[in-house]
Amino acid sequence: MGLRPVKKGWNPELWVSRRPFGLGLNKPNNFAEVFRAIGENADNLAYAWRILQDGVCDGCALGTYGMRDWTIQGIHLCNVRLRLLRLNTMGPLDVGVLEDVEALREKSSAQLRELGRLPYPMHRKKGEKGFRRIPWAEALDRIALKLCTTAPERMGFYLTSRGIPNETYYAAQKAVRALGSNNIDNAARICHSPSTVALKESLGVAATTCSYRDLIGTDLVVFFGSNVAVNQPVMMKYLYYAKKARTKVAVVNPYREPAMEHYWVPSDPESALFGTKITDHFFLVQPGGDIAFITGTLKHLLEQGGLDERFIEAHTTGFEALVQALRAARWEELEASSGVSHQEMLAFARMLMEAERAVLVWSMGITQHRTGEDAVQAIINLGLARGYLGREGCGLMPIRGHSGVQGGAEMGAYASVFPGVVPINPENARALEAQWGFPVPDRPGLTAPEMLEAASRGELEVLWSVGGNFLEVLPDPERVRQALEAVELRVHQDIVLSSQMLAEPGGEVILLPATTRYEVPGGVTETSTERRVIYSPEIPGPRIGQARPEWEVLLEVARKTRGDLADRLHFPDTAAIRQEIARVVPMYAGIERLAKKGDAFQYGGPHLCAGGVCPTPDGKARFRAVEVPRPQVPPGAFRLVTRRGKQFNSMVHAAKDPVNSAPRDAVLISPEDARRLGLQPGQQVWLSNPLGRLECQVFPAPVRPGTLQVHWPEGNVLLDPNLRSEKAKIPAYKEAYAFIELQPHPAPGQGPDVVASGG
Repeated sequence: MGLRPVKKGWNPELWVSRRPFGLGLNKPNNFAEVFRAIGENADNLAYAWRILQDGVCDGCALGTYGMRDWTIQGIHLCNVRLRLLRLNTMGPLDVGVLEDVEALREKSSAQLRELGRLPYPMHRKKGEKGFRRIPWAEALDRIALKLCTTAPERMGFYLTSRGIPNETYYAAQKAVRALGSNNIDNAARICHSPSTVALKESLGVAATTCSYRDLIGTDLVVFFGSNVAVNQPVMMKYLYYAKKARTKVAVVNPYREPAMEHYWVPSDPESALFGTKITDHFFLVQPGGDIAFITGTLKHLLEQGGLDERFIEAHTTGFEALVQALRAARWEELEASSGVSHQEMLAFARMLMEAERAVLVWSMGITQHRTGEDAVQAIINLGLARGYLGREGCGLMPIRGHSGVQGGAEMGAYASVFPGVVPINPENARALEAQWGFPVPDRPGLTAPEMLEAASRGELEVLWSVGGNFLEVLPDPERVRQALEAVELRVHQDIVLSSQMLAEPGGEVILLPATTRYEVPGGVTETSTERRVIYSPEIPGPRIGQARPEWEVLLEVARKTRGDLADRLHFPDTAAIRQEIARVVPMYAGIERLAKKGDAFQYGGPHLCAGGVCPTPDGKARFRAVEVPRPQVPPGAFRLVTRRGKQFNSMVHAAKDPVNSAPRDAVLISPEDARRLGLQPGQQVWLSNPLGRLECQVFPAPVRPGTLQVHWPEGNVLLDPNLRSEKAKIPAYKEAYAFIELQPHPAPGQGPDVVASGG
């Protein structure tokens, strides 16, 4: 039996309102984004259009060719991509502004970006007021000389996901390993490294097991800790068609996300006019309560006979240990840990029992906890218990927020794995050495947070950051600044300025201008959430100063540093890199044939673990019982999580979230808590804990009582940098607490003026 077909014609039952275009209702104005993008790119409009028409989107990881994809008919033009467009079309900045960095420190990150593209290499020494322009040859010689005198364990390399393609990730990790180091990391760790760990251990795969097509016409789609309306807007068009095919949608989250409740898809006339009701049921767990909620759901399924016993018997191991844990779990503890009643857990279990097929989707609300790997495993347990694996309309989907992260991990630009997501150990190092013809370090390297900790101890001499901004993405930004300023040589390779470039030099700082993905000669590739490897051609148009592709620069420096390996660290073009990727990463076989717009392939086919058979030694998936966490907060404190607004990664695009009208300094609090405490909308308060203080204004919203939400990266000052998941070492961005105070500073000798108890 195939997926249910999409119902033809319009369906008023799904309409949000009969007001045309939702006039007067609070929602993003996607049509206004089009006109804003036209105005913003007016000086380079033809080039902007070619990027949209022919390039692969550098926003989220849903993946396109031009404005189309492989899932549904029609065009896609989401507001995230439109907001990012200007980064690709703007002209060069006046390097004179870098002569004195003090004035630049007063600018926001958005204002720094608006100055224009970085056109030339720049250099600044300790004690100097600013940067001076230097030739490429001098810049690379300085870097190579320092690397020659630096022990491999005292250097670190980081790549963000800002449009970086597979070819750059692959070349970068090869260059770093030629230098004798595994200290290379990328932005994938901050998002989904716990997903990679748990999926690999349980299923033998480390990626989404299904395709986007499985969302449309399946019985149920569940989103755990994921807000695709903000982070992957094109997904909402898939959900619009899913609703027309009678697919039910459930959301498990501490906040009743307004855009997940109803959405206006701009490229479909019916949805654009009247909106679409998306979510059938919200389950408001408390932050960190997902494991308890899923455990309670599984307990109900066990008691109600809602398990797929045939699938469990034929395709899994470890189920008996899970059954014992479920029988031992007490409802009072599950309710206390999840914040949800056992009746609500039963309602969710019944939704699953009514769904022969379902896709379980999750994102950073699940992964960014100390128990991130366990939370992902709990979702895997749920999927296996219902047999949602290896068949049409079923799957486990860790949805990616950025276009480079899936490939970044699979290319091996990671401190813990080699290309192909192969664990770093002596045996795998020898295998890679046979491929490359030079020794490869065989012990895991430092993750990005560990690099900065090493810098704070004086144990990191070189830090090379391709994109990214540690000052904005990591907890405790002041400590991050101090770590950056302790590094003897920092190299920042990017297309625009960022605040971390302006941190004082420990010895010297070198800025290197990079190309966008659309400027790379020979074209490049990216890998989407559904494992589709997509070719993005070079787009004809203006070029910026002396900007160079990152992969070329990294390999050139490696050749200068390791002259004895020069012949093994050279690629004439990106096509040659793809040829080697196909050899070294077997699952990417076929990447070498991608050469023009629209070329793509989906590694592993539409479904991984097809027929329930997994690439594990015995062909079976593994259940693993996970302990239900009991996170505690001090008396009088609220649970606190960070959230995204109108932004891409840490790049803030608007001072107010168009979905809920929350300003950047908002603290989302339940109306019940606000009333109980006598707090008024817009009232100024301060959030505090032993790590920092954050000035906010009260913003009542449908969040779980006893919890608060603040925007990220602003909320980083309240996060503990030492809280990370056990295996993937991801920072716990969703696991903090805070007190609400009415005064900016406590009166002398009186302590904080705490006004509230969060639960």
